[in-house]
Amino acid sequence: MATIDVIGGGITAPRGFTAAGIACGIKKNGRRDLALVVSDRPAAAAGIFTVSLAPAAPVVVSRAHLDATAGVGRAVVINSGCANACTGAEGLETARLMTIEAARALGCDAEEVLVASTGVIGVALDRLVAGRGIIAAAAALDRRHHAEAAEAIMTTDPFPKSDAVRVTLPGGTFTVGGMAKGSGMIEPMMATMLAVLTTDAAVPPALLRRALVEACDTTFNAITVDGECSTNDSVFALANGASGVEIDERSYSVLVEALASVARTLALDIVRGGEGATKLIEVRVTGAASGEDARRAAKAIANSLLVKTAVHGGDPNWGRLVAVAGRCGSAFDLARARVTIGEVELFVDGRPFDERADDAGRHLAGREVVLQVDLGTGGSSEATVWTCDLSAEYVKINAEYRT
Repeated sequence: MATIDVIGGGITAPRGFTAAGIACGIKKNGRRDLALVVSDRPAAAAGIFTVSLAPAAPVVVSRAHLDATAGVGRAVVINSGCANACTGAEGLETARLMTIEAARALGCDAEEVLVASTGVIGVALDRLVAGRGIIAAAAALDRRHHAEAAEAIMTTDPFPKSDAVRVTLPGGTFTVGGMAKGSGMIEPMMATMLAVLTTDAAVPPALLRRALVEACDTTFNAITVDGECSTNDSVFALANGASGVEIDERSYSVLVEALASVARTLALDIVRGGEGATKLIEVRVTGAASGEDARRAAKAIANSLLVKTAVHGGDPNWGRLVAVAGRCGSAFDLARARVTIGEVELFVDGRPFDERADDAGRHLAGREVVLQVDLGTGGSSEATVWTCDLSAEYVKINAEYRT
């Protein structure tokens, strides 16, 4: 039987990993803007990327590197302050040169380096500044620098995001660590804006990718801040085997559980830190005819501007939830539907209970809110999606993003 315990150490909690986070001048405010995460030995590597048909240059390069190595990697280099997206051939060359510079500093092949960027779209990344930053970051690598790395990948994030767990099996222990960034332009449709997961378990590349996809499905792919998919969305996983614990089909489910544990913490922190957010909203959909129907309805509710603004204002407007459930394209039976805010049922089997509105309003006054909608089909499928409220501050941040 396996046990999973939360520990400190973030991205470098697993054995054999070091990290750095430095300021190299990409951001004009002088804050940290380049991170490097490195395994001290070749590792199994996996990645999931944006479904956007306008992928950023680092996405194109990282996909190619994973294909070229058949899932082997040594490092991930990430810059913030510039997305290097929609930058044409020049941007692709810059992303490639970043991996070459990191490989030169680490003594590995460029194809063993994965790359990611985040920031403003359509702006050229200064490759000389990034190159000098990579050299400086390689010189600063240390297991103690996980917090600096998590800080260096932030853009509008109000706080850094990292987590780690230790997994104890009858045959030994292994660790999973992670860091992520994301605050706005979040509806991943794959993973979050940017995330890196590390483990010192030994995992075959194909098995690692399968586990990453499964873990992301109920974590990074179950969050939304504003319904916007980015050009740069990437989540990476590295497994270097330093613990001596080998993962196979028998222990696969434990690996998925551990990856999902870290990913869920990071994903919820992304929502908590959503641009202008004041509340974390958990949307639960039950009574769906299929898993697809449940997920569709939950995402529609979570992305509804009317629902998000009602929650921000503390208004227990159950009608907005019913309206979204009825128009989202999932099977829905109004006569058997049910809406609950917190533990307060406001609409049951076609009948409203507005006399309970004050109780529901008290729940909405908290920092964490639960909205539950039963679609009334009698089906057993359900889904959970996390989002945040929509405030005037979100509008201000994004109205001034480039200026």
